[in-house]
This record gives sequence, C-alpha cells and structure tokens, in this order.
Amino acid sequence: MRIVRGRGPSEQRPANVTGEAWFDPVLPATDGTVITTVFFAPGARTFWHTHENGQILQVLAGRGLICTANQQPREITAGDTVWVPPGEKHWHGAAADSFMTHTAISLGATRWAEEVTE
Repeated sequence: MRIVRGRGPSEQRPANVTGEAWFDPVLPATDGTVITTVFFAPGARTFWHTHENGQILQVLAGRGLICTANQQPREITAGDTVWVPPGEKHWHGAAADSFMTHTAISLGATRWAEEVTE
C-alpha cells in the first residue's frame, strides 16, 4: 500500500498540448499507472497520443471534446467518464468557448504523436 499525501506543483506542458493547460500530479508513476488532474483553458487540447493499457478520463468541470483517429470530435461535460481502449489514438481538451478539468488515469506508457490540426 502507498498513500500519496498532497500534490506536487502544477506544471504547464507545452511540448504535448496546444494552448494552455496545467497538469497536477495526483499519483506519480506507480506500477504503470499515472493519475493527473488537468485544467485546459478554452480551446486547449492534447496532441494525438495512445496509452499502452488504456486511459480513463473523469470530467470534473467545464465542457470539452475527445476525438479518436478517423472520427469526429465528441462533446464531454462534467460528470462524464470516458474509457479509451489500449492503443487507441486520440486527443482531448476544452471546447473553444469553455474551460475543462478532468482527472486522467493513464495505464501503461503514453506515446505522444503529432499536434492536432484544425
């Protein structure tokens, strides 16, 4: 058992996000699992990426979008929980007119890819 008390400092990650987003570590890498709460400013979004063993997103506030490769973006709002299967290429972030905060539970390695284009 491991208890993580408090959180580390928030950090911006311009290397894999378009726009402004702040990442707050909840659980640092532990047995292949990372838990992070992310605040996305309006219009901010991740680059395309995949997760070795999948990802769970719990939307805490605001309104955003999630998109898998070759699909149209889908709206997500506070209270939604999203399961992204292992290896599925996707991106997520805030809607153009709203912030979004979610907790991301990432299972296994995250592989970052290219920036999302309009």
